[in-house]
Amino acid sequence: MSYLETIKKLKQKKLSRLYLLYGTEMYLIQEIRRKILETGLTEDDMEMNVSHYDLEETPIEDVITDAETYPFLGEHKVIFAHNPTFMKGKPDKLPFEHHTDVLLRYAENPVDYSTLVIVAPYEKLDERKKIFKQIKNNGEVVQCHPVREWDVDEWIDALAKEHNITIPSHVHELFVREVGTNLMALRSEMEKLALNVEAGGTITKEMAENLLSHSAETSGLKLVDAVMDQDLTRAIELYKDLQKANEEPIALTALLASQFRTIVLAKILKQKGYTENHMRPYIKAHPYVIKMALKRERKFSLTELESIIDSIAETDHKMKQGLMEQSLAFEMMLYQLMDIRKQGSQSG
Repeated sequence: MSYLETIKKLKQKKLSRLYLLYGTEMYLIQEIRRKILETGLTEDDMEMNVSHYDLEETPIEDVITDAETYPFLGEHKVIFAHNPTFMKGKPDKLPFEHHTDVLLRYAENPVDYSTLVIVAPYEKLDERKKIFKQIKNNGEVVQCHPVREWDVDEWIDALAKEHNITIPSHVHELFVREVGTNLMALRSEMEKLALNVEAGGTITKEMAENLLSHSAETSGLKLVDAVMDQDLTRAIELYKDLQKANEEPIALTALLASQFRTIVLAKILKQKGYTENHMRPYIKAHPYVIKMALKRERKFSLTELESIIDSIAETDHKMKQGLMEQSLAFEMMLYQLMDIRKQGSQSG
């Protein structure tokens, strides 16, 4: 089940007795946890009938004992059990053994006065295991993975609805460009926009341009454009601004590499006759990202792009091996990229 489906059910006061939340997107996990507590407990119950366990320190059978114990001066209780390493393909070694058969029996028929939430902050679980299948049959298995770029439109609409505002589809591009797919950042920007319109209001493109915060990804695209325009002064200025924002040279190098790889892929697919829509399964990015890549690829030859990526890879190697001070290495790379661009323009 998806995050949005789970939240919808919780808003309808449909609370399951057993949940498995798994994935690395902590924002989604935190939001579901908050909604489960809000749905399942009164304010008075919050103090006495909420338990948290770390399954790297506590055996699962102790957690089940708590789940099967009646709530204290209340009608319902919520138990959170974190880090179920026994659900991985290769479980971590612990100083004790989990008796997972106890959990398996409990999952067959969970008590109706407790909600057990198992939180697995892992990229993958072994879905072949009996316990996974049993929880899926008698509870809710919720995937909490990072948002993919091609799903961001759905998220923008969902967050806008949550804040009782409307974001027209043509404004979505600005969110992708300025904020990216970080859900915490998207929510924060949505809250800021909602403060500037009345309930039920519509966010205009002009309003979004004025209020949205700028991300490193946006500056990464601007760096690409500075290289494309052979504007070294602009590139250095952008880099200095990113330094002031505490962006690391290694991270910025990876960001530039990602931007140029997307442009290369768009160029190759275009040469093979792919349309913008047909590129999506291969580039796996938001349509706006593909659109911008196609706009930029026209300015570069394939030879230029390959030389640029080689230069970025070489700089990344120097940084990671400590062969050159990182900030200096990044600035030297910008000079190299400008030189590649200049040579490409002269030969073109």
